[in-house]
Amino acid sequence: MHTFLPRSGLWRPVLAALLGGLTLLAAGCGGGGDAPAGANEQAASFTEGPIEGFGSIIVGGVRFDDSAARVSDDDDSPRSSDDLKLGVVVEIEGGAVDRVANKARALRIRFGAEIVGPVESTNTGPTANPKTLVVLGQTVEIKDTTVIDDSLVGGVAGIAVGDVLEVHALFDAATGRYVATRIEDKDSPQFFKLRGVVSGLDTTARTFRIGTALISYASVDPALLPANLADGLRVRVRLQTTQVDGKWVAVTVRHGVRRADDVGEAEVHGFVTSFESAQRFAVNGLEVDATGAAFPDGTAGLRLGARVEVEGRIVNGVLVARKVELEDRRDRLERFELHGAIASIDLGAKVFVLRGIRVSFDGPLDLECRATLAVGTRVEVKGYLSADGTKLVAARIRCED
Repeated sequence: MHTFLPRSGLWRPVLAALLGGLTLLAAGCGGGGDAPAGANEQAASFTEGPIEGFGSIIVGGVRFDDSAARVSDDDDSPRSSDDLKLGVVVEIEGGAVDRVANKARALRIRFGAEIVGPVESTNTGPTANPKTLVVLGQTVEIKDTTVIDDSLVGGVAGIAVGDVLEVHALFDAATGRYVATRIEDKDSPQFFKLRGVVSGLDTTARTFRIGTALISYASVDPALLPANLADGLRVRVRLQTTQVDGKWVAVTVRHGVRRADDVGEAEVHGFVTSFESAQRFAVNGLEVDATGAAFPDGTAGLRLGARVEVEGRIVNGVLVARKVELEDRRDRLERFELHGAIASIDLGAKVFVLRGIRVSFDGPLDLECRATLAVGTRVEVKGYLSADGTKLVAARIRCED
């Protein structure tokens, strides 16, 4: 957490060269055989947030070279760089970040959807504000920054009750809603999935709720449950795709927040999910100590549900903040960024395809190009999503050659 407005199309294969049956190991890689170069290297940085662009992948304005990264889902199953798409929320363990060039090497990239399940109701009409869906008992809010996969014909308006969706999102604890960063269809999944906060735990009936979804964990081996399962705990569950007696049947129940390893540099983008004070709060479930932090935007807007960017270091699983900023002030016209060569272009429709993403340049535009836009022209594009969420509207195009 199927394609973005078509799909992000980002695939940079890492080849393991085999000579005489011997696997060549990259220097500094302490792992075995076919591990990507650097995949076992000690990380110097940790970054979490939605993918905002490509060239390599861009999170929080930093371009991460993922050509030698190990990519996995939140069950640690190996995945492909093809699965890294615009709007997918990722955790990146990487090398040191060059803050002048805003670049770094990605060593390990982990991602996973918050929800995979059926649409139960929609409120996405032209007058709906905000636009919302109920998916697997959870209210999902659709913003103007929510990427809608082009497989959903008609964009947001094409989503119907009964559709099975994969929703990448950040959880807003203030409203109890999931703010979608990307939505795509999910054809015939083996399991439904849900990450959320436990409520109404009944240890006799062996049930609990996440949102309005009633979940039975009676089939899960007690030894495989979180030891501290209780109301308020954030968990990840895999579910059978059919209900039994009005309940969703859990196949696995696991902790929903992974403990971050200690690193000297960390940057996390998300919502404040618990709040004690401006000095003590959590972002995306990660505890933050901001007693020594700078607050460029002040602390008045820092509260439960605030969307923030926190920079600092991780010590004993706690993000010790150096700086805390409010993210809602970002320029929406240049929120997404793409770098690469134009793959195809329709000059009549004023649309080209870059990294598998349709880009419209029919509108007010800052064009910094001496070359004619054509197939093969290398460009940097900054822009925002179309009203239906299925393509990027360019606000600025700069030729890179």
